[in-house]
Amino acid sequence: MVALAVFQRATGEQLWRMLRPHHRHDRITRNALNDLRRRGLVRAESRLPSGHQLWVLTVRGHAEAKSMLPAGMRMSALRPGPPAGGAQERPRGAGGFDAHAAAVTATAAHLIGAGFGTVLSCETEVAHKLPYGYTQYADLVLRAPDAGVPVLLVEVDRGTEPVDELVAKLRRYAEWFRLPATRSGTDVQRAAWDGAEAHGFRLWSRVYPATGREGFPPVAFVFTDTTAARRKARMERFADAARAFWRGRRYPDLGDGVTAVDYHQAVPVVVTELERIAEHGADGPVWWRLSRGSWQTLTEALDNPDGDRLYKAERAAADVRAKERMAAEREARRPVCSRCAGASSDDRWEMVQSHRLPQGHNAAWCGPCQDTETARTTAEQLTRAWDARLEAGLCVRQARNRPVAGGSGLEGEYGDRAPPPRGRRQPRREAGGGLAPRAEDCRASPNVAVEAAWPSAARRGLVWRRPPLLLSRASRSRGASSGWRHQ
Repeated sequence: MVALAVFQRATGEQLWRMLRPHHRHDRITRNALNDLRRRGLVRAESRLPSGHQLWVLTVRGHAEAKSMLPAGMRMSALRPGPPAGGAQERPRGAGGFDAHAAAVTATAAHLIGAGFGTVLSCETEVAHKLPYGYTQYADLVLRAPDAGVPVLLVEVDRGTEPVDELVAKLRRYAEWFRLPATRSGTDVQRAAWDGAEAHGFRLWSRVYPATGREGFPPVAFVFTDTTAARRKARMERFADAARAFWRGRRYPDLGDGVTAVDYHQAVPVVVTELERIAEHGADGPVWWRLSRGSWQTLTEALDNPDGDRLYKAERAAADVRAKERMAAEREARRPVCSRCAGASSDDRWEMVQSHRLPQGHNAAWCGPCQDTETARTTAEQLTRAWDARLEAGLCVRQARNRPVAGGSGLEGEYGDRAPPPRGRRQPRREAGGGLAPRAEDCRASPNVAVEAAWPSAARRGLVWRRPPLLLSRASRSRGASSGWRHQ
């Protein structure tokens, strides 16, 4: 009775598929219908060309079924019955309305039997009011979030209407999907946006649950009651005529290889045949998503693998390629050292570009080469300075050690000062009276050569420190080096 309250008309076979799909035959539902008829709760409305009877609720059954439905759930309209008695109580031949209602119920039965929701997940003849006074009725609205279909609007086509009328239905759905949730200026402006955030300000998001996918709620068109060739031709004509509503837009081409499609403002449209889902099941590859070239399952057809997910992946790959390209271009611009042909470091390159090099540094050299050259130049300057100082000291020493006429030869060294105390090592003199440091003493200890060249160095507390520098040839020949430092 609940199923008849939702769908208004149903055959015993359809009720069997919806309510008892695990049973091998529909006998159980036919027996239950006959029992309800004897109680005056249902009646046989008409007989289909296939021989199946269409059952509807009576007035008494309609009232009783209303108490069985959850609060707030919409019931189908009550079908007026024939007067009691007479031959009119027999099922009459099904007309166009009965055949269409039976096709809608058959579609719902196959969906429910395949696991897409239950009887309470369905509504029939759902109204969608448009601002200009027209109301678009959906044959069936299915809500099965557990099966991956939060909402699905179903239209059944028996080939009795031109294809243009099907396109007009899809156009009216698209217009209703774009209606703002309220008439406030802010909602109207935001509902007119093109991005995904616009759906939160549209009316459909207040009526139906979020789809979890890009675009508007999906619409399914089920074709039946004609030959297979006619159904195929009709579906192809409909796909071509309705292209403006289901086709997505390409994301802006920035030359980065992005091929994803923007479906945020498109209506996802899937089509199938009632005969196909009856043969293979509604959960099989029996759905064709317009814009694709193969049959898929319902969830696969509703998904958008070439939409946002592909766009994010392609954008990430494009960003990686862009960073690699920028890094390669930067490396190509990196200056090369003119001395060692090596690449400059980032810090050195930045100093050159910002003109922050110390005075005397060569911008064409890398950091290690500049450090080596600076060390070499400093060593040469120190060597020359100490060589010049040592030369001056030797000249003064030779002048002071020159013997005085008539003297003992020691006046040139000590003059009027007292001689050194006894036991102190006296410097060796040359034949002319001057001091001559021995070569072996100079090699053994640099201080020997220093004391020989500058006797007052010991009194001043100067100590020789051998620096890690190269000595000039003149310094090595005298056994002296170039480094003085106070202790």
